[in-house]
Amino acid sequence: MPTTTLDLGCGPNPQNPYNADEVYGLDIRQLDNPRIRSADLFVQPIPGPDEEFDFITAFHFIEHMPRVLYVDGRTIFPFVRLMSEIHRKLKPGGVFLSATPSFPHPQAWQDPTHVNIITAETFPMYFAGPDPTARIYGFQGRFDMVKQEQRAHVLFSELRRPLTP
Repeated sequence: MPTTTLDLGCGPNPQNPYNADEVYGLDIRQLDNPRIRSADLFVQPIPGPDEEFDFITAFHFIEHMPRVLYVDGRTIFPFVRLMSEIHRKLKPGGVFLSATPSFPHPQAWQDPTHVNIITAETFPMYFAGPDPTARIYGFQGRFDMVKQEQRAHVLFSELRRPLTP
C-alpha cells in the first residue's frame, strides 16, 4: 500500500521528508494543483476523511497558528484544535513532524505573524503521554514523543499517533 504525506502551510511545493509515495499539501491559498487542498486552519478543519495520512508535516507553520480566538462570543483554541485535527488525520502509527522557530531564540519573536511561540516542553507536556495537559482545552487524542532536536533557532519535534488509543 502506498504511503501518503500531508504538508501543512505548504505553499506551491509540499515537502516530503519521509519520501512518501503520494504527496499532498494544504495551504490557505487556492493553488492550481490538484494535490494541494485549501483551508483556513485558524477556523476550519483539515479537509478529508479520518486516518488518511501516514505522515503530516508543518515547516515554519505552527508559529503562525493563534493560541486563542474569540468567534461569535465563543473562545476557541485554534492551535489545540489543529493538533486534534492532525491526530484525527493520521493513521494509527502515523508521524507528525513540526519544524518551528522556538523560544528563547529571537527568530521566534521577530516576525510579527509569529503568534504561537513553541518551547521544548510544548509538545511533550501538552500533546504527548498518557494524559496530555491540552485535554483541558479540548484536545482530542494523544501522541507519543518520538524525538525532539534543536537545530540553531529551529525546534524539530516528531510525534507519533499510537497504534491503540
